[in-house]
Amino acid sequence: MGPQVDTLAPDPDIPAQADVVIVGGGIIGVSAALFLAQRGVSVVLCEKGHIAGEQSSRNWGWVRKARRDPREIPLIVESLRLWEGMNETVEAETGFRRTGIVFAADNEEDVARYETWLDHARPYQIDARLISGSELDQQMPGAGSRWKAALFCGTDGRAEPQKAAPAIAAAARRRGAVILTDCAVRGLDRQGGRIVAAVTERGYIRCKSVVVAGGAWSRRFLKDLGLTLPQLKVRSSVMRTAPLEGVPETALWCKDFAFRRRLDGGYNIANGNVNVVPIVPDSFRFFADFLPALRSDHKSLKLRPDGRFVQEWREAAPVPLDQISPYEKTRVLDPAPDRRYLRKALASLSSMYPAFAGTRVVQEWAGLIDVMPDAIPVISPVEDVPGLVVATGFSGHGFGIGPGAGRLIADLVTGATPVVDPREFRFSRFSDGSKPRPIAGI
Repeated sequence: MGPQVDTLAPDPDIPAQADVVIVGGGIIGVSAALFLAQRGVSVVLCEKGHIAGEQSSRNWGWVRKARRDPREIPLIVESLRLWEGMNETVEAETGFRRTGIVFAADNEEDVARYETWLDHARPYQIDARLISGSELDQQMPGAGSRWKAALFCGTDGRAEPQKAAPAIAAAARRRGAVILTDCAVRGLDRQGGRIVAAVTERGYIRCKSVVVAGGAWSRRFLKDLGLTLPQLKVRSSVMRTAPLEGVPETALWCKDFAFRRRLDGGYNIANGNVNVVPIVPDSFRFFADFLPALRSDHKSLKLRPDGRFVQEWREAAPVPLDQISPYEKTRVLDPAPDRRYLRKALASLSSMYPAFAGTRVVQEWAGLIDVMPDAIPVISPVEDVPGLVVATGFSGHGFGIGPGAGRLIADLVTGATPVVDPREFRFSRFSDGSKPRPIAGI
């Protein structure tokens, strides 16, 4: 069972029309709704389950610039600026705090990789730097003799995934957005190639634009429109503890574990170097697309067969829009956590900070991350479907980058000057011969 998310009562009535319909109520969808509503655009957000029911409430809660893919740096810089004022913007607690994040380096190879990243980051004047010895001990007591060095960014921070998206959605509604939950969008109605309506389980919503921010469901949704999105899923597991004293406020990542303090005084803990990749029919279809990523990250990506193969096989066929869709049959993706990896992470963490040895584990959960072959998202109009904007494939980076992505989506929908250059996030990069690849060493 997933984490307890702050509840948000839906609007009772479905509008007959809107300027924009957003498919998906995660951090990306609600952020887009907020920025569109702020501009006076009439927007309806449709979520098949509840707000932040999937990965937007199940992630680590990190909000970071450090070790970002260089192509994402302009967007995360904007996103951090928005996070810093988010509590005031939404008039609620999102949990955002600047606490700093440390990425440990075990050896000279790690140090060299972080130095390369700093070269990428330098033009953006990001305050990250390499630290070691007593300076590392100051940020992370006991770490100075444990690791060769670390990458530290003091202005990075955290927010609470179970609070942030519901708070942003509520703020969007106060500005005029309509928020519908338990309301799946089954597909789109088009005339002359253009979008004229979103077809939901509760009826039609006439509109001119649709934003698909469906996370791990986006590949399935777009396939029914005749669009190929090379997207797969990665299962990531997290545990949280009861409130705990005597542990640093600064967040830490190393190859054995990662942790960060929660607003309630407990800690989120994860395995720092394990991601489970369910083998599904699309694994074979997109094998060539993802092969470079598998080669560069083969130690941390664990390919595993599980029940998702059969489920996705059964869900693959198109369903008429007047019939119950797969999105209604599975309101929330709620995979079982990988407890073996979590226990291993907790044991390693306890050896460094004994305070964790006796802590009470309150809950464990997992989520499915929507990943792309080059590990950066698609935030883009689709030329073949006028009025369609896709925002998905955030590859585990979506929570921190969410507000910036929401603003960029609003720019693309309204035709405003984009807050950052969106070229790297274009949908067409998978069909224009670009051969997208992850950036090695990040």
